[in-house]
Amino acid sequence: MRMVLRRCAAVQEEPRDLDAYDFAFLAGGAQRVADRAMITLSERGLLMVRVSRVRTVGEEQPQHPVERAVIASCPRSGSIAALALHAALQRSPEVEEIGRRLAAWGLLTGSRRRMTRLGRRRLQAAERDESLPTYVFGGPAVLPDGPLRRGVVGAQPIPPGLGRALIRLGKALDRDSDSTSDSDADAGGGFSCGGGGGSD
Repeated sequence: MRMVLRRCAAVQEEPRDLDAYDFAFLAGGAQRVADRAMITLSERGLLMVRVSRVRTVGEEQPQHPVERAVIASCPRSGSIAALALHAALQRSPEVEEIGRRLAAWGLLTGSRRRMTRLGRRRLQAAERDESLPTYVFGGPAVLPDGPLRRGVVGAQPIPPGLGRALIRLGKALDRDSDSTSDSDADAGGGFSCGGGGGSD
């Protein structure tokens, strides 16, 4: 009974103003937060995303904890693999804190970090407001084609089950292609022989 009351109190707690990273977490979890950080820092000229590598540019230190975590993860000289940076950022304490805070405000469920009805309403209101960039809600896929989009999309890991599914699909297509080639060869051979016999 006490736990139920505590959970109700947490859900009824009025959330403060949410920032772009909070909305990114609601829209796509830790992955969207990492996308948002890489895109934002790149647009502000603090991060260069090229193909599969990322490096910092300039000396400015951003104010947001997630953005500071990105800069801290990049080596002083040289670059880091975009995939490694993206994955490390998703597991960082700064991103975890966003999830905990949103759960405490009743916008996400505590354990599985799924959006609650209140979280969905806040996200929909932010989308209607149109004050945030569309990539906060739609991810890097909504960016214009170019190095930044390709770099951020390339930094996203393939979902665990998808890799196995793609391998199975590839094998099935190979088998289908082999059987089609065999039947085509048989049909072609018969046609060729018949054509040769007729011309003699």
